This record gives sequence, structure tokens and C-alpha cells, in this order.
Amino acid sequence: MHDDESLTLDPAAAAPERAAGPADATRAPAPVDRPTLPVPWVRRLVVVALILAAVNLRPAVTSLGPLLKEVRDDLGMSGTMAGLLTSVPAACFALFGFTAPRLARRFGPGAVVCAGMAAIAGGLLLRPLAGNTAVFLVTSALALAGIAVSNVLMPVMVKRYFPDRVGTVTGVYSMALSLGTAVAAAVTVPLTDALGGSWRWGLGVWAGLAAVAVVPWLPLIRDRSGQRPATRTRTVRDRAASPSASTATAPVPAPAHGEHGRISRSRTARMLACYFGLQSTAAYVTMGWMPQVFRDAGLSADKAGLLLALTMVLGVPLSFVLPPLAARMGSQGPIVVTLAVFQLAGFAGLWAAPAAAPWLWALLLGFANCAFPLVLTMIGMRARSGAGVVRLSAFAQSSGYLISIPGPILVGTLNQVSGGWGLPMALMIALVVPQALCGVLAGRNRHIEDEL
Repeated sequence: MHDDESLTLDPAAAAPERAAGPADATRAPAPVDRPTLPVPWVRRLVVVALILAAVNLRPAVTSLGPLLKEVRDDLGMSGTMAGLLTSVPAACFALFGFTAPRLARRFGPGAVVCAGMAAIAGGLLLRPLAGNTAVFLVTSALALAGIAVSNVLMPVMVKRYFPDRVGTVTGVYSMALSLGTAVAAAVTVPLTDALGGSWRWGLGVWAGLAAVAVVPWLPLIRDRSGQRPATRTRTVRDRAASPSASTATAPVPAPAHGEHGRISRSRTARMLACYFGLQSTAAYVTMGWMPQVFRDAGLSADKAGLLLALTMVLGVPLSFVLPPLAARMGSQGPIVVTLAVFQLAGFAGLWAAPAAAPWLWALLLGFANCAFPLVLTMIGMRARSGAGVVRLSAFAQSSGYLISIPGPILVGTLNQVSGGWGLPMALMIALVVPQALCGVLAGRNRHIEDEL
């Protein structure tokens, strides 16, 4: 996908405004078409579908953290390979996230998210059957590909069906995402024990939850409500059929300002991508390595899983409160800085004394992880149109996940080389500063369309 490509999901229906030139001063302006809100039952169905999808966007990752030691021992993984495994989510999100807008234009976002849920279910079902690291990585990548396209299109679905409630609905599905993340972290080890002690059963059980999430998306595969209605502006073909009326018709529709041009030219888009990438680095290090840090400090697998669950469950109430609050603010910089302070303190605690106050460190990193719903809200606010949100979401998330790939790998390598967690945590502390700077710049009251 080229980033200067128009990403309107319904090209035939899009008719953005054209700025009038001097010769058009007396001509009536072209009509500005706005999306019509879907009927209430469709919006209710979309809310259910968004919630179930969001619940399934992280168990593939957080169910693995508490069992990573068992998986490594069984499959013979080195520290570097385990670091690669914790980076697979970011790599898949970057690779497949770039394809999401093109797929959404061709098949519709509802159909793509539905297919994404099916891919998650299939990958989670096949992953426990892996007999070696390579197969485990491939089957994990299938599930993560489904998560990737869904990640990119969730803000699009919100903008499309709830243009009047972007902050509120983003908060609802962010809360569901945090809930799914926390539950997977908390119950995977007890489930594994209840099912006989095999990590394969403990990871495979999450395929059932993903299969349930497919169902509400099926009626939305061909739904086209919430799109901009067909424009009333006459086209070239209309004027060719009626030449005598050509002087009285409005201009040929042209793409709106900002729908062409490389999105990478926008400083706001670049800062959003960097902020997304650095907060993703911290999130995947937390989800993938924090339980191992606690286990190496002498805590049990059950307690390490509960600590990760605490970190994730904090996102449930905060993800409901934070997006609407951020949406009402002109600049989201103060929230960015506050979350960065929590993150700095949490990683410093893991560095200095992980077993001294593990619940406090988990709590602090839980607050810091709310950077994810914050950046999703910012994506919805930094573009004026649905097409702009698609472009920005794809660019920020895909580029951001590319940025985040080296972090978890480097953490695993540093741990293996140094034999401890001091160097890895020092790296994470150092990354807080550029993360906060990018977040403050991305949080300014700007629109990408004005920068293209």
C-alpha cells in the first residue's frame, strides 16, 4: 500500500468539498455530504461485536507470558529466541496492519474484522499442537495476523458507526480489551493446572473465546450503513448526457484537501507513529517479560500471572474514563507526561527490587499501559474525516509496531548476556523520555489534513 493512496472505504460514495476559486465566487458551493447514523439496532450490534472483538485482541499474547518458562523448556528456546517470540506480535501487527486499509476498501471493514476473528480462533487452536519453535511461531503469527487487521480497523468502525461518540465508544472497547488482557493473564495458569498441567491446554482454551467473537460480525459483513451517502453533485458522465445543463452544474468532485499526498509528510502522523511504537515496546516488554522478572525474583508462576493480571485489569476502568477525558482536551500532552511518570517508576522498581513491592510495580505499569487507549483516541482526533482516520490508523499502528519490534528482542538478549534484569530495565527507563516527547508533540490540537 502506498501511503499517498486515497483510503476512502467507499470510493463511489465519497464526494469531498473543493475550494472555490475566483471564477466560482458566484456559484453555489458543492453540497457537503455527511454520514447518516445507522439504525439503533445496528449500532447495538456493532457495540457487541466491538466488545467481543476487543476481548480477543490480547489473550494470544498475555496467556503466553505466565507460561513462557514452560514453553521455552519444552520447545528448547534460547533467551534471544524467546525475545523474538515476544516481538512476533509487533512484527505481525506491522506487516498485516499495512494490508488492512486495502482489504477494507475491497471487502468492507466488517468483513475484514470478521475474518480476523476467525484467524485468531484458528491460530490459537493450532498453536498448542506445535512440536517445535518454528511451528509455534507460524501458528502464533496466524492468530496475530487476525489481531493486526482488527487493531487497525477498530477505530475505523468506531468513526463509521459512532461519529457522534468517538471518545465514549473507544473507551468501551478499550475497556473490553483491557478486561480480556487481564483475564487471560490471571486465569491461564489455574486453567493449565485444572486441565492437567500442560501448557498446550492452557493456551489452546482461548480459541473457544475467539470463535464466539466471530458470530456478531457475520451480519456486518455486507452492512454499508454509516457511510457517506451518494453525492448529489453531478459527475462528468451526467454532464455528458446533458450538455445543455453543464454550465449550471457543480464542479466535478475532487478529493478533499489532505486525502492525497504522503501521510508521512505530516509531523503529527510521524509523532503518533513514534509514540505508538514506543508505548507498544513498553507494553510488550511488560506483557512478555514482567512475569519472568517476578519468577526470577523468587515469586511463583501463579503470583506472577496475578501480578500481570493486575497490570492489565487497571485498564478496564481507566480505558473507559481516559478516552472521553482526552477527547475533551485541546492537547493530550498532560496525560502523556503523567503516564510516562508512572512508567518510569514502574520499570525503576523492577530494576531496583522486583520482589520488594511487586504489587506496587505492577500497579504503576498498569497505569502506564493506558497509553494504548490514549493513542487510539488521538488517532481518531487527529484526522477530520473517516478516510483520514483510516490512513492515520494504518500508518501510525503499522509504523509504530515496526518501531517496537527490536525492544522485546533486545530485552531478552540483554537478560541472557548479563544474567539479570538490570540492563533490560535500564533500557526501558531510557526509552521513557523519547516516548513522552513524541506523545506531547502528537497530542497537540492538529489535523493531518492541514500538514499534507
